[in-house]
Amino acid sequence: MAWTREQMAAVAAQELNDGFYVNLGIGIPTLVANYVPSGMHIVLHGENGLIGTGPFPLEHEVDADIVNASKQTVTELPLTSYVDSATSFGLVRGGHIDLAILGAMQVSETGDIANWTVPGKTLKGMGGAMDLVAGVKRVVVLMEHTAGDKSKLVKQCTLPLTGRGVVSKVITDLGEFEFLPEGLTLVALAPDVSLNEIRAKTEASFRVDLHGAGHESR
Repeated sequence: MAWTREQMAAVAAQELNDGFYVNLGIGIPTLVANYVPSGMHIVLHGENGLIGTGPFPLEHEVDADIVNASKQTVTELPLTSYVDSATSFGLVRGGHIDLAILGAMQVSETGDIANWTVPGKTLKGMGGAMDLVAGVKRVVVLMEHTAGDKSKLVKQCTLPLTGRGVVSKVITDLGEFEFLPEGLTLVALAPDVSLNEIRAKTEASFRVDLHGAGHESR
């Protein structure tokens, strides 16, 4: 059984450390805010200038004026701050964000990421995608393993790139991959997902190291 989006977010939340400044991208990554471990202090960063937000609000807590960069309503915390976009992007470009958890349309076997545009589609802008992958210390991608019958973990990205060799980890609904010195490595499988299934649905070449022993690339 593949991980649900909520389970994927819970797995990604294991990347958090006390004191981290963290950016959550659009889509599945926003769910990570609901899985911050109890007692852990992190600061969620939004490109729109809302810094230090909490989890999604309950129905009676919704304030339509308090939204993250994904235009979702969020909650305030005692540490929440409001800054202009120049200051917000300065935090990113200055290397002050410890971790970005982003969505993607494609990730290559060498850690390239494509997550900002699809040719032929009209966009309002690229947002902070390129700034984040260039300026953040660690980039983790949360995405579905396939789009239809096509793998999103590919040998080489065919969509316009956001950054080259910048991804540290990929978590999909089927498993968890690390970019190690030896190459892209499968380090965990979702429950009841077989190695054969994940091989059949993955275009990229990868090693398998589920128990720290290591196996040959596919």
